[in-house]
Amino acid sequence: MTWVLASILLPLLGAAVVAGMKKNDRLATLTALVVSILTFLLVIPMWASYAPAGDRIQQKTSMDWIPNFGIHISFGIDGIALVMIAVIGLLVPIVVGALGLTDKLPAGRSAGGFLSLILVQEALTIAVFAATDVFLFYVLFEIMLIPMYFLIGGYGGANRQYAAVKFFLYSFLGGLIMLASAIGAYSLASDKLGKGTFDWATLVTVVRDAPTGTQIWLFLGFFLAFAIKAPLVPFHTWLPDAAGQAPIGVAVLLVGVLDKVGTFGFLRYCLPMFPDASKELAPWVLVLAVAGVLYGSILAAGQRDMKRFIAYVSIAHFGFIALGIFTFNEQAMVGSVSYMLNHSLATGMLIVVVGLIVMRGGSTRISDYGGMAKVTPLLGGMLLIAGLSTLSLPGTNSFVSEFLVLLGSFVDYPVYTIIATVGMVLAAAYVLWLYQRVMQGPVRGDALIGAGGGPGTAIAPELGAKKTIKDLGGREIAILAPMVVLIIALGFYPKPVLDTITPSVQATLSSVQGGK
Repeated sequence: MTWVLASILLPLLGAAVVAGMKKNDRLATLTALVVSILTFLLVIPMWASYAPAGDRIQQKTSMDWIPNFGIHISFGIDGIALVMIAVIGLLVPIVVGALGLTDKLPAGRSAGGFLSLILVQEALTIAVFAATDVFLFYVLFEIMLIPMYFLIGGYGGANRQYAAVKFFLYSFLGGLIMLASAIGAYSLASDKLGKGTFDWATLVTVVRDAPTGTQIWLFLGFFLAFAIKAPLVPFHTWLPDAAGQAPIGVAVLLVGVLDKVGTFGFLRYCLPMFPDASKELAPWVLVLAVAGVLYGSILAAGQRDMKRFIAYVSIAHFGFIALGIFTFNEQAMVGSVSYMLNHSLATGMLIVVVGLIVMRGGSTRISDYGGMAKVTPLLGGMLLIAGLSTLSLPGTNSFVSEFLVLLGSFVDYPVYTIIATVGMVLAAAYVLWLYQRVMQGPVRGDALIGAGGGPGTAIAPELGAKKTIKDLGGREIAILAPMVVLIIALGFYPKPVLDTITPSVQATLSSVQGGK
């Protein structure tokens, strides 16, 4: 058994155990935390045994599933998949450990049910990144929607059912279109090899030789599914609703990891399998990418809800990632892949900190806060660190990624790069605006210090009663500390990540440049 397969099976087994603990929330939480930490620890030998200069796909495992149709249960990783598996391995223990600090479960809902869905989501997401059979990837791509649907629809906000259904239908429809293209690729393999197959490596060698017109149609099927998942404008409308209604822990996984399946799909499937179509349609994709940067940045300014604000800023970031991918420049593409990791860390921390704020203030509206740093200075510092990482301040993890994208994309697409830079500057300004509104200025709302009160004592004016607002406790600091350490460490020393992903990026570019 490979480390990859173990990291898929362990959370599935843990989910089955936790699901049976519906009457003991404390035991369910502890068990889920142990399982998620053990899953993360599996990343250590997985990373240690990965050789960046070795084969494109490593730690492979495969078994027959539907042999008559050339379908296998096959898993393996490249450097890009490895870093995404590592980040989900990190975020899930944080989500589990933060339960109760960032979210309160609805009345009548058990922690066991919620956490079992989280663990299933983790297993399916790891499996999606590791799948090397295209049909298996499609199946996992669709199945992973189910636990997320129940997490949003069962544990979210007032409009959770609408948001859950919208999320599911958008992604499910995109997956069906992708299936049609996968069947088309299967048919091409059958015509050329005498038998059909869904093996990714084989399809890459077969489909790339197809006429450009055929490639374009097949490319569009995969691209649409990934553009919805990413999400790129104009396929983005499900994300603000889903992120706005999802519980904080679920929003961390949704915006921090699940969306990356879309940009990962561009790199793993669209570019290597359809190189000529990728080059032919790249200018149009770049238009969507730059439009997404500007649109997300501008729309963020009009948001009154902190969670929806983060969703729109993320839409701008995803446009920036797509820009780096479809310029077909090595520096830009390496920057985009590292941005996928660093965006997960920065946005994941930002969402967790927002959850801690909401639990203290009882509202997600930005206007309901002010001056909280005077009452909770540590919490204010955490929001500042997450915000600075989100806006790519030098010395934080996101800076190197953003710099590489700008450096590489400017070579061939200077106009697009300049426009995207303007959008990212706007997004950065809005992040600082969020911090200023919530943490600085005169205290107000639930952070309004009452007469005779001291630091940490607040008054809710509408209730006319004092309310104690505490700063970060030991458990909350322990949850945020790993992300703070990585944000700073990768800001000053990104080499381990860049060395891991660069060979996979080079292999992807080689596939594109080797087209007809």
